[in-house]
Amino acid sequence: MPRELLLQVTPEIAANELLLKDYLSKQIKVSPKEIQHISVLKRSIDARQKAIKINLKVIIYLQGEPFQETKIELPIYNDVSSAQEVIVVGAGPAGLFAALQLIELGLKPIVIERGKDVRGRRRDLKAINVEHIVNEDSNYCFGEGGAGTYSDGKLYTRSKKRGDVTRILELLVAFGASEDILVEAHPHIGTNKLPKIIEDIRNKIIEFGGKVLFDTRVTDILVKNNEVEGIVTQNGDTILANKLILATGHSARDIFELLDKKKIFIEAKPFALGVRAEHSQQLIDSIQYSCDYRGEHLPPAPYSIVKQVNGRGMYSFCMCPGGVIAPCATSPGEVVTNGWSPSKRDQATANSGIVIELKLEDFKPFAKFGALAGMEFQKSIEQKAWHLAGGTQKVPAQRMVDFTQNKVSSDIPKTSYVPGTTSVEMGQVFPGFLSQILREGFKEFGKSMRGYLTNEAILHAPESRTSSPVRIPRDPITYEHLQIKGLYPCGEGAGYAGGIISAAIDGEKCALMIAETLK
Repeated sequence: MPRELLLQVTPEIAANELLLKDYLSKQIKVSPKEIQHISVLKRSIDARQKAIKINLKVIIYLQGEPFQETKIELPIYNDVSSAQEVIVVGAGPAGLFAALQLIELGLKPIVIERGKDVRGRRRDLKAINVEHIVNEDSNYCFGEGGAGTYSDGKLYTRSKKRGDVTRILELLVAFGASEDILVEAHPHIGTNKLPKIIEDIRNKIIEFGGKVLFDTRVTDILVKNNEVEGIVTQNGDTILANKLILATGHSARDIFELLDKKKIFIEAKPFALGVRAEHSQQLIDSIQYSCDYRGEHLPPAPYSIVKQVNGRGMYSFCMCPGGVIAPCATSPGEVVTNGWSPSKRDQATANSGIVIELKLEDFKPFAKFGALAGMEFQKSIEQKAWHLAGGTQKVPAQRMVDFTQNKVSSDIPKTSYVPGTTSVEMGQVFPGFLSQILREGFKEFGKSMRGYLTNEAILHAPESRTSSPVRIPRDPITYEHLQIKGLYPCGEGAGYAGGIISAAIDGEKCALMIAETLK
């Protein structure tokens, strides 16, 4: 009978199938020749001791025991060309997985995306990086695949209670992702590989009768007697349907403004805000792995830190080993940072958002904006940073130790942020209480990770799009908006997800709830 084992091995053994087979043969006292197959179910790194180990969960099949390679395949989809239509606004993970689920349930999705297809987005990303031109509809946040497509493709989620994480991972594998994402403790696809997967998902939606409309921005939601009737696009076109999944992402400020203007109930939501810190990857490796050289069998080291400072949580967010910092503004006159890594995570630098949790009371200076107070708070910091850095896509930057000492850095070395940086005292970017927490927090971080607090680390500001500043309330059972029948707020933009996996799960759930109402 196949045997399941939990074990700790060296990185060399974990990376070499023959060495692993030899090691396991000794553990279960059989000849290596008797081992037919080893299936690795889970893999994680234990770097708590100087001798780094790899945790493995494996199943061992001996000769004669039944074993068959299983190929992960897509669900059975039927043609929905003539089925009832459901509008899906937004082609990020929530929208795309909602569309796939709708097809599986026999409904026809009409996916409406304000930005360009995943390949077409690249020209606009180049424009923002090189020419400092922001296309409000096509950028790192907007366009096919959403913010995650060109912002790392991290798949790790703590939202196990929200739904079937394995199902989402298996769907991604069926669309071309590596099976490693089913095994790794912190799975990651990579910005270089995700676009092809997103493209294949879109093609599958179209193949089975769904529609995907690019360069189509929603300018109005048609509502009559508190029921959805359809949407209007920027070209004046009307698309009618009485079921609408609103999956626009956390940066669709015009949608939040539209809902507020139409008196469709929304509410301010706390989020987190701070800076993006960049270190050399070699330094992070040396801190995390306690060695000068990590070797060929260990991946670039990530880190995760959480501290309580002055009664606020301050923590690392969206940490990108072997990655770069990207410009993520969605409108002219603002600057925003984020980070991403290619699949190999082979860049020389590591970066992470270092953010502070905000409270609703922080938005009081913007109380006149009502439910949009948090959004206006966020916007004010992004616009101030834009002015301070020179009115381009350059961002305010400061050496980390200089920041803790309220000292303008005399020079800023070239960083991975392509548009460039301007030396600024970061205290000018943020309200005083946030600057003080950041200063104290970095000192605390330095105590936890010896070597982290260094003037070789460069802070970039702001990291402000951590989650939506608005929640669109919905019924916890039906997922329908509390006020508008047929409207299904979904994913990160509605305040119900925080990353690719949780957004995809939420998209599927909204589709399932719609199908339930139509039975």
